Amino acid sequence: MKVLYKLEVFEGPLDLLLHLIDRAEVDIYDIPIKQITDQYLEFVQAMQELELEVTSEFLVMAATLLSIKSRMLLPKPPVLDNEYEDYEEEGDDPRAELVHKLIEYRKYKGISAVLRELEQERSLVYTREPEDLTPFLSNIPANPVRGLDILDLAKAFRKAIKKMTSRNAVAKIRRDEISVKDRMREVVELLEQKGGRLLFSKLFDYEMSREEIVVTFLALLELMKVRRIVCYQHGLFEDIVIQAREDGPAHGFSADEIDY
Repeated sequence: MKVLYKLEVFEGPLDLLLHLIDRAEVDIYDIPIKQITDQYLEFVQAMQELELEVTSEFLVMAATLLSIKSRMLLPKPPVLDNEYEDYEEEGDDPRAELVHKLIEYRKYKGISAVLRELEQERSLVYTREPEDLTPFLSNIPANPVRGLDILDLAKAFRKAIKKMTSRNAVAKIRRDEISVKDRMREVVELLEQKGGRLLFSKLFDYEMSREEIVVTFLALLELMKVRRIVCYQHGLFEDIVIQAREDGPAHGFSADEIDY
């Protein structure tokens, strides 16, 4: 059974040439073509003797090196009389094209090495697939203006303008002849009708004037003072509960104490 071995060191003929140049420690712009060509042919011959796979690219490069070597061995043209003019102009060096390819290959090889290191660093980073975090989200309250359109906004704007216009209307002030004592009696009668318990908000309505509101507050304070009612709340910012006291006076109020 025939066994074939593939060299993993060199990725192509240019890679092999760079290796030979670096090992010989010569200038890439002034390659000793005879020395490099001999070493290259020895390497290709060794591969064939070991029955290793030799691709056509290596053979083409070998032919190219032999061609350059033969051109370098040709006799040089005679030197011109002008001492300031060289016999060989720029670009006549048969090694120029090969040097250009080697420089380009070395540049891309260095870039590939950097990318390979970055790939190895990135391969050490392990990521985790995103999970469903919906159960941990807080309850989002419903949008209070959901479903409204521009017509609804226009109606609300007209309503706000109309309300503002009504605020500027001239109001007629009248004096209500209501005393604190009368308001106290009204509150007591209302408590009796409601079974002895009444919410604070039920004592007021939108048609009451400022004077009536003030008199109502004074009446409640007086009723608490004479121990006819007690006020309390079940919770913070909840409506105040007004409740008649069972241990309070059973009859009306003294005119001497409350005369306003």
